[in-house]
Amino acid sequence: MKRLVQPEILDSLPQDHPDAIANRRDLRLINGIMGNYRWFARTLPPRLRRGDRVLEIGAGTGDLGLALSRACRGRIAHYCGLDFWSRPDHWPADWDWVQQDLLEFKDYGDYNVIVANLILHQFEAADLRRLGQRLTQSNTRLILASEPARRRLHQWQLKLLRPFGLNPVSRHDGHVSVAGGFRGQELPALLGLSPPDWRIHSRTGFLGSNRTVAQRTGNETN
Repeated sequence: MKRLVQPEILDSLPQDHPDAIANRRDLRLINGIMGNYRWFARTLPPRLRRGDRVLEIGAGTGDLGLALSRACRGRIAHYCGLDFWSRPDHWPADWDWVQQDLLEFKDYGDYNVIVANLILHQFEAADLRRLGQRLTQSNTRLILASEPARRRLHQWQLKLLRPFGLNPVSRHDGHVSVAGGFRGQELPALLGLSPPDWRIHSRTGFLGSNRTVAQRTGNETN
């Protein structure tokens, strides 16, 4: 499949719209099937250092942040969610939340760990390159990303979820997400992350994930 970035319906809906609420429910199901939260909870803790400041871009419902707070057991010095949506009601009081376009965010230099779940597939190559430049010019030493894998197989797999009552917005946006997804090491390449400055590990899973761990060389923890 050639990569194709298209608008997602969810981005045009108010947070309290019934379809947006149903989509958030569906995303929890999809994240569970893909195992995204489990992967982050397994992958991040052994790479953390004392004093790490973590920024989650596209934090959405805040569910991933809460999962990581349990998995990391207080080892994160500071955690901030960045999203167009407003701060979730259940977001921890001592954590920050910035309601802003991630491409306009100016403070990447305040964070050395970046977490991204199902968000970067929404951006064209030029925007990803722009984001990558900001990260490479900042103090970022570790990037973890779980994005849709771009395979027609995964668009067909989404159809198998219809018996679970998948909302029409979720069905449309899921199809679009796969089309805008990544294969192999496309994502780090589009971000401009490459050896010898970065050590890259990317893997595509059967259930639709394309996952990347990027560590700045000289800053590896394992």
